[in-house]
Amino acid sequence: MSKTLVQMTAEIIQSQISSKQMSTDEIKAALNETFQALKSLQDAEASGVIEPGAEATAPTVDPKKSIQKNKVVCLECGQEFKMLSPKHLRSHGFDAKEYRKKYGFSARQPLCAKALSEKRSASGKERGIPANLQKAIVARTKKKPVADE
Repeated sequence: MSKTLVQMTAEIIQSQISSKQMSTDEIKAALNETFQALKSLQDAEASGVIEPGAEATAPTVDPKKSIQKNKVVCLECGQEFKMLSPKHLRSHGFDAKEYRKKYGFSARQPLCAKALSEKRSASGKERGIPANLQKAIVARTKKKPVADE
């Protein structure tokens, strides 16, 4: 027996409430938005616009807005984290490199909240640059002589 839209909406919002703190107004808004989204999907499916079982591949959030000050939003499922772990990315069938490529992030973009990235950077600077890294930087910046032909 299939569930009603109200039952599905209630289950979705219950799982959100269990994973993050929500005010009464946020719960009401989430219930309304979720119900409307489910209703529009049901209507689209009934009219033949969407085939049953077809998955939407659009990200849940704009990729440019997914990495925020105190959280990063997974573009596959919409969950919020301090950092997108390799384990979570594997649950969607990605590694960090594939995830960055799919959503247009640079290869050096950390998949963590900006505050966490800044904290790690500051911590590294306090510890200082290791001697081997300093040598590599100096060697890289020295101009190499051009061979005569």
